[in-house]
Amino acid sequence: MLAAIASLFSLPFRSTRSVAAYAVGAAAVAGIALYALTRKKIDPEEIERQRRDLLANTGRITDGTITDPFLQTGEGAERRIIVYNYRIAGVSYECAQDVTTLTEHVHDIRADLPVQVRYDPHNPGNSIIVAEVWSGLRLATHAIDVAPTPDRNSTAL
Repeated sequence: MLAAIASLFSLPFRSTRSVAAYAVGAAAVAGIALYALTRKKIDPEEIERQRRDLLANTGRITDGTITDPFLQTGEGAERRIIVYNYRIAGVSYECAQDVTTLTEHVHDIRADLPVQVRYDPHNPGNSIIVAEVWSGLRLATHAIDVAPTPDRNSTAL
Protein backbone atom coordinates (compact mmCIF):
# COMPACT_ATOMS: atom_id res chain seq x y z
CA MET A 1 0.00 0.00 0.00
CA LEU A 2 2.77 2.47 0.99
CA ALA A 3 4.71 1.50 -2.10
CA ALA A 4 1.76 2.46 -4.28
CA ILE A 5 1.35 5.80 -2.52
CA ALA A 6 5.09 6.49 -2.57
CA SER A 7 5.23 6.07 -6.35
CA LEU A 8 2.90 9.06 -6.69
CA PHE A 9 5.39 11.44 -5.01
CA SER A 10 8.58 12.89 -6.40
CA LEU A 11 11.92 11.22 -5.64
CA PRO A 12 12.74 13.02 -2.31
CA PHE A 13 9.37 11.97 -0.81
CA ARG A 14 9.47 8.26 -1.82
CA SER A 15 11.32 7.12 1.29
CA THR A 16 9.45 6.87 4.59
CA ARG A 17 12.58 8.12 6.36
CA SER A 18 12.56 11.27 4.23
CA VAL A 19 8.89 11.86 4.96
CA ALA A 20 9.48 11.36 8.69
CA ALA A 21 12.47 13.76 8.64
CA TYR A 22 10.41 16.42 6.84
CA ALA A 23 7.55 15.96 9.32
CA VAL A 24 9.89 16.31 12.32
CA GLY A 25 11.50 19.40 10.77
CA ALA A 26 8.12 20.99 10.08
CA ALA A 27 6.95 20.26 13.64
CA ALA A 28 10.15 21.82 15.05
CA VAL A 29 9.74 24.97 12.96
CA ALA A 30 6.08 25.24 13.97
CA GLY A 31 7.00 24.78 17.66
CA ILE A 32 9.70 27.46 17.53
CA ALA A 33 7.36 29.87 15.75
CA LEU A 34 4.61 29.22 18.30
CA TYR A 35 7.02 29.81 21.20
CA ALA A 36 8.33 33.05 19.66
CA LEU A 37 4.82 34.40 19.15
CA THR A 38 3.34 33.45 22.54
CA ARG A 39 6.20 33.95 24.99
CA LYS A 40 6.01 36.69 27.59
CA LYS A 41 7.98 39.75 26.55
CA ILE A 42 10.28 41.20 29.21
CA ASP A 43 10.24 44.98 29.28
CA PRO A 44 13.55 46.90 29.25
CA GLU A 45 13.06 48.19 32.81
CA GLU A 46 12.83 44.61 34.13
CA ILE A 47 15.99 43.64 32.22
CA GLU A 48 17.80 46.65 33.78
CA ARG A 49 16.55 45.71 37.27
CA GLN A 50 17.83 42.14 36.81
CA ARG A 51 21.21 43.51 35.68
CA ARG A 52 21.42 45.75 38.77
CA ASP A 53 20.51 42.83 41.05
CA LEU A 54 23.16 40.61 39.46
CA LEU A 55 25.88 43.24 39.83
CA ALA A 56 24.79 44.15 43.38
CA ASN A 57 25.06 40.51 44.45
CA THR A 58 28.10 39.29 42.50
CA GLY A 59 30.04 42.32 41.26
CA ARG A 60 33.44 43.42 42.50
CA ILE A 61 33.87 46.81 44.13
CA THR A 62 36.29 49.60 43.20
CA ASP A 63 36.50 53.33 43.85
CA GLY A 64 35.18 55.86 41.38
CA THR A 65 34.14 59.48 41.03
CA ILE A 66 30.93 61.11 39.84
CA THR A 67 31.81 63.38 36.95
CA ASP A 68 28.41 64.72 35.98
CA PRO A 69 25.06 64.30 37.74
CA PHE A 70 22.51 65.77 35.35
CA LEU A 71 18.96 65.60 34.14
CA GLN A 72 18.12 64.66 30.59
CA THR A 73 14.76 65.63 29.20
CA GLY A 74 13.39 63.61 26.34
CA GLU A 75 10.47 61.51 25.18
CA GLY A 76 8.09 63.44 27.45
CA ALA A 77 9.73 62.24 30.67
CA GLU A 78 12.54 63.60 32.77
CA ARG A 79 15.40 61.12 33.14
CA ARG A 80 18.05 61.34 35.85
CA ILE A 81 21.42 60.06 34.71
CA ILE A 82 24.65 59.94 36.71
CA VAL A 83 27.94 59.88 34.80
CA TYR A 84 30.89 58.42 36.69
CA ASN A 85 34.36 57.09 36.05
CA TYR A 86 36.59 54.47 37.62
CA ARG A 87 39.85 52.74 36.95
CA ILE A 88 40.60 49.00 36.83
CA ALA A 89 44.03 47.54 36.06
CA GLY A 90 45.23 50.79 34.52
CA VAL A 91 42.20 51.20 32.26
CA SER A 92 39.84 54.13 32.83
CA TYR A 93 36.13 53.58 32.29
CA GLU A 94 33.49 56.28 32.01
CA CYS A 95 29.93 55.03 32.41
CA ALA A 96 26.46 56.38 33.00
CA GLN A 97 23.58 54.94 34.99
CA ASP A 98 19.95 55.93 34.66
CA VAL A 99 18.71 56.33 38.23
CA THR A 100 15.25 57.66 37.43
CA THR A 101 13.56 54.67 39.08
CA LEU A 102 15.91 54.83 42.09
CA THR A 103 15.10 58.36 43.29
CA GLU A 104 14.57 57.25 46.90
CA HIS A 105 18.19 56.02 46.96
CA VAL A 106 19.73 59.00 45.15
CA HIS A 107 19.61 62.56 46.47
CA ASP A 108 21.99 65.46 47.08
CA ILE A 109 24.74 64.26 44.78
CA ARG A 110 27.35 66.49 43.20
CA ALA A 111 30.27 66.26 40.81
CA ASP A 112 33.59 65.00 42.19
CA LEU A 113 31.77 62.94 44.82
CA PRO A 114 33.70 59.73 45.56
CA VAL A 115 31.64 56.57 45.08
CA GLN A 116 32.04 52.83 45.13
CA VAL A 117 31.40 51.11 41.82
CA ARG A 118 30.28 47.49 41.43
CA TYR A 119 31.40 45.97 38.15
CA ASP A 120 31.41 42.64 36.35
CA PRO A 121 34.96 41.23 36.43
CA HIS A 122 34.43 39.61 33.02
CA ASN A 123 33.12 42.85 31.50
CA PRO A 124 34.42 45.83 33.53
CA GLY A 125 32.37 48.27 31.48
CA ASN A 126 29.20 46.72 32.95
CA SER A 127 28.90 48.59 36.25
CA ILE A 128 26.53 50.32 38.66
CA ILE A 129 26.82 52.78 41.52
CA VAL A 130 23.36 52.27 43.02
CA ALA A 131 20.74 49.49 43.07
CA GLU A 132 17.66 48.62 45.11
CA VAL A 133 19.69 46.56 47.60
CA TRP A 134 23.10 48.26 47.43
CA SER A 135 24.45 51.80 47.15
CA GLY A 136 27.97 52.99 46.48
CA LEU A 137 27.00 56.61 47.04
CA ARG A 138 28.44 58.37 50.05
CA LEU A 139 25.55 60.71 50.55
CA ALA A 140 26.09 62.04 54.04
CA THR A 141 28.91 62.30 56.44
CA HIS A 142 27.83 60.98 59.79
CA ALA A 143 29.94 61.49 62.86
CA ILE A 144 30.85 58.17 64.34
CA ASP A 145 30.26 58.10 68.07
CA VAL A 146 33.20 56.41 69.68
CA ALA A 147 33.18 55.63 73.36
CA PRO A 148 36.13 57.26 75.14
CA THR A 149 38.90 54.82 75.78
CA PRO A 150 41.19 55.10 78.76
CA ASP A 151 44.63 56.45 78.02
CA ARG A 152 47.13 53.61 78.05
CA ASN A 153 49.88 55.79 79.47
CA SER A 154 47.91 56.96 82.49
CA THR A 155 47.31 54.80 85.46
CA ALA A 156 44.09 54.78 87.34
CA LEU A 157 44.38 54.83 91.15
